[in-house]
Amino acid sequence: MRTLSTPSPALICPPNLPGFQNGRGSSTSSSSITGETVAMVHSPPPTRLTHPLIRLASRPQKEQASIDRLPDHCMVHVFSFLPTNQLCRCARVCRRWYNLAWDPRLWRTIRLTGETIHVDRALKVLTRRLCQDTPNVCLMLETVTVSGCRRLTDRGLYTIAQCCPELRRLEVSGCYNISNEAVFDVVSLCPNLEHLDVSGCSKVTCISLTREASIKLSPLHGKQISIRYLDMTDCFVLEDEGLHTIAAHCTQLTHLYLRRCVRLTDEGLRYLMIYCPSIKELSVSDCRFVSDFGLREIAKLECRLRYLSIAHCGRVTDVGIRYIAKYCSKLRYLNARGCEGITDHGVEYLAKNCSKLKSLDIGKCPLVSDTGLECLALNCFNLKRLSLKSCESITGQGLQIVAANCFDLQMLNVQDCEVSVEALRFVKRHCKRCVIEHTNPAFF
Repeated sequence: MRTLSTPSPALICPPNLPGFQNGRGSSTSSSSITGETVAMVHSPPPTRLTHPLIRLASRPQKEQASIDRLPDHCMVHVFSFLPTNQLCRCARVCRRWYNLAWDPRLWRTIRLTGETIHVDRALKVLTRRLCQDTPNVCLMLETVTVSGCRRLTDRGLYTIAQCCPELRRLEVSGCYNISNEAVFDVVSLCPNLEHLDVSGCSKVTCISLTREASIKLSPLHGKQISIRYLDMTDCFVLEDEGLHTIAAHCTQLTHLYLRRCVRLTDEGLRYLMIYCPSIKELSVSDCRFVSDFGLREIAKLECRLRYLSIAHCGRVTDVGIRYIAKYCSKLRYLNARGCEGITDHGVEYLAKNCSKLKSLDIGKCPLVSDTGLECLALNCFNLKRLSLKSCESITGQGLQIVAANCFDLQMLNVQDCEVSVEALRFVKRHCKRCVIEHTNPAFF
């Protein structure tokens, strides 16, 4: 890639853009365009075209475009809604747009998406341009989102780690080519990082500081990482030992999502509760080895826990639900879909102890019947979302009791339930804002 003498923006553009024909670019680029998305570097556009053989005065002056009449602060506000690649394209329109497009206020976030984009190269070019005023450091950049960019590698993350010490949010979901080492570099060199999404990154098995950072920071920081939000959904190879390391280093966690981390067991949850007592939201959905013993550990979070998802944890029964209900009285959201060991007794205990519950999913729990629904309706008046999908023991009578007591209900899922049209109409009359998801063709 060839750069001109004047610092210029990075243009993230696909090969089929106007101005590129037969895989060949304009005269400002020395590289041909192949079937991939690349980062091109261009000089700032001139204010107007000049040529010794052209007499500009002889041409009639064109009327100024409407958008050019907007003041600078309005233009910057408009640009703030554009993704990174579109912002780079705007920088090529004219000199004024070039200067406005590189306003530091627009570069607190870099957002790149797409499977074909060459992310490593794009990040290198962008960070190099943003480092012009502060050599080798992008002090304004706080958020990087490259979700779904499968061509992102450790090299791209290393670029972020080296150049963005003020980074607070990093989302690399679905980028399955990154490894533990790259993540270690980011959390070690970006001490303000609070939000990390590595969902779908199957090679990531741990979150920790590098050895060098541990030695350097341990006297002052105790080897701690400031991450509060961590999403490791679909990190299939994460095991209890890895979760132990994460918990020991990320003690400030408040939001943790471990969906489909199928190797985790109750032992991993025990480590988690020892080091991370501030967790408010936790998901262990589809972790088939989590049982009532794991829920007993989770219950140690007590009133701090507001969101819990244990969907399809087949080893969970009423015993585990009783632990959660007894100690986590401020629970607002519970997803227990597919926990076939839950019965009316568990729902009753939950309703009486977690009266502020707003969302409950007990779909595919065949042992829950109208009795459990009645207790739920008489205690949880603030319920807004209720899913009873494929609950074979639910009838219209139970739904009518819910509708008569939970006036604020906004979503009800009764798909694959034997519920009459009259019961559905009763719900609609009493809960006017409720969206009913059903499989009864007679009700519309």
